[in-house]
Amino acid sequence: MAWPLAVRAFRCWLTVYRRIWRSSVWSSVLGPVFYLGAMGFGLGSLVDRHGTASLGGVSYLAFVAPAILASSAMNTAMEEASYPVFGSVKWNKIYIGAQATPLRPSDIFRGHLLFMSMRIAMNAALTTLFIWAFGAARSPLVALAWPAAVLTGLAFAAPIAAWAVLVKMENSFAYLFRFVMMPLMLFSGTFFPLSRLPGWLRVLAYATPLWHGVNLCRSLSLGRVDLPTALGDVAYLAVLAAVGIWAGARSYRRRLYV
Repeated sequence: MAWPLAVRAFRCWLTVYRRIWRSSVWSSVLGPVFYLGAMGFGLGSLVDRHGTASLGGVSYLAFVAPAILASSAMNTAMEEASYPVFGSVKWNKIYIGAQATPLRPSDIFRGHLLFMSMRIAMNAALTTLFIWAFGAARSPLVALAWPAAVLTGLAFAAPIAAWAVLVKMENSFAYLFRFVMMPLMLFSGTFFPLSRLPGWLRVLAYATPLWHGVNLCRSLSLGRVDLPTALGDVAYLAVLAAVGIWAGARSYRRRLYV
């Protein structure tokens, strides 16, 4: 009965979102357009002039677009799983109010995670559409890059939410964005091939969840899927998401049980 009860918590977040969705639509639409335009067409025009052999023979736009899809999913996950979770305990106390209902802490967590997944899926769907509209996709398999991006986002959202509910000071999130999100975007093969990195840093990059998301989305968008590698990427992200869901149920119980 865990997930049916979680759906009730999800409906609470959906009710709130129906009041504020207009403000989030603009960032969801303009963000991918700006990234694809600036990186794909702006910087891409300079990169393409010097040859694309290091990019696998594709344009920089085709190379970077699916990586932007994966990194945008990560960004959405971090935004939804950090301050909103902290605020639900400290500021608006949505979680505290939910404790007065039949919902258990694990239901509250799973319901909020369902909402985070919806937000990730919405933004990823828009970004995927823009990739297709801008001519950056090289294969119909780009359609599968959408669920791949959602899985990438979930692999971040679940463990971050499990941590965020225990955070005491909001300043902690500044470290998350500065020292986790930014390095991951820069050193996970998003904007340039990992072959350009020193060997030791390349090994670290291969161990990051964003690299697996970028690699999976890129292989699908370019139509260059190596099945064992793709299955490995999916397994890595799925295990991380599952561990986050397991940890979240326990950390919410620890924080909300009084």
